Amino acid sequence: MSRVGQKPVAVPDGIDIEIVDRLVSAKGKLGERSVTLPLEVTVTREDNLIWVKPRDESKRARAMWGTSQAIVASLVTGVSEGYSKTLEITGVGYRAAVQGKTLNLQLGYSHDINFDIPENIEIKCENQTTIEVSGADKQAVGQVAAEIRAFRKPEPYKGKGIRYRGEQILRKEGKKK
Repeated sequence: MSRVGQKPVAVPDGIDIEIVDRLVSAKGKLGERSVTLPLEVTVTREDNLIWVKPRDESKRARAMWGTSQAIVASLVTGVSEGYSKTLEITGVGYRAAVQGKTLNLQLGYSHDINFDIPENIEIKCENQTTIEVSGADKQAVGQVAAEIRAFRKPEPYKGKGIRYRGEQILRKEGKKK
């Protein structure tokens, strides 16, 4: 029995939900998104609640039950509130700036890194050492943040690089004489 799947998804005011067979579409202030759910689950709407139920008692149906409920909850939250990840840059001379639809990164390499900002993703640099990635799709926001972080991962000796806000870097002790 899925603990996640048993909970209904609450739909806030101002969000339009349309359910056609397995396709769930949501429209809100941050855009429009839709998702196709697996065959093993059914989706129904009652007032301001969306219920996800398994079609039968097979192992796959029970596995898809909680997963589908989480996907629908992510869809509703994305179009109503959105998702964001904040990255911090640490290091002398390391900086970031947004120029049009391109994120320009200077990370200690012999060249600048120009990262093209994907559609439906918004990137802001409030100062030269902070990057905020936001959008309606939770997976896309996390993927873009991970790609930016991969340009210069935090190193364990001085902690230089790009890290998520609040991330703890395991530091190593340097060489001894």
